Amino acid sequence: MSAASRTASLERVTSESQISLSVNLDGTGEADVETGVPFFDHMLTAFARHSLTDLTVRATGDVHIDIHHTVEDTGILLGQALLKALGDKSGISRYGDALVPLDEALAQAVIDISGRPYLVHSGEPQGFEFHLIGGHFTGSMVRHFFEAIVLNARLTAHIKLVEGRDPHHIAEAEFKAFARAFRVAKAKDPLVLGIPSTKGAL
Repeated sequence: MSAASRTASLERVTSESQISLSVNLDGTGEADVETGVPFFDHMLTAFARHSLTDLTVRATGDVHIDIHHTVEDTGILLGQALLKALGDKSGISRYGDALVPLDEALAQAVIDISGRPYLVHSGEPQGFEFHLIGGHFTGSMVRHFFEAIVLNARLTAHIKLVEGRDPHHIAEAEFKAFARAFRVAKAKDPLVLGIPSTKGAL
């Protein structure tokens, strides 16, 4: 990856899933996503569009057993790709926050491209984790995805559902808030010289 090109392409193959994925942090939000999990495709497309990250994903997995492996493994690979595309993080804003509504749902996300993976995720109503969204995607997978991406991209992220009733709206508001916060954090800031840390590394 050259200094001018914040892109990455990776593959991950296990006995549970086979995934190829590419990202361009300086894209326009174009998405070409096929995971075999329709609602997850919808969420990844929303992430791409609202983070202005071009994203291509091809994933096959043992969805006849459960969607868990495909969703989590895609999150792992996406996190690794974002980390690679960010490079040494020179010139980035580093911090980003967003508050995103979707009808009755309201979600907040705050991101620090810190190099220290940490997730705080709260506010989802009791029972949300058991709800099937789109007939396949359980609410619990929202947190699993965020854990996978945060750990592998080495982000600090606070994601909070402020209000929400409809499970589809809750999940989508959280994905969009995360995307919007990441969009701000990854952006190049002309006032930032070098790496935005007193340690000299992120």
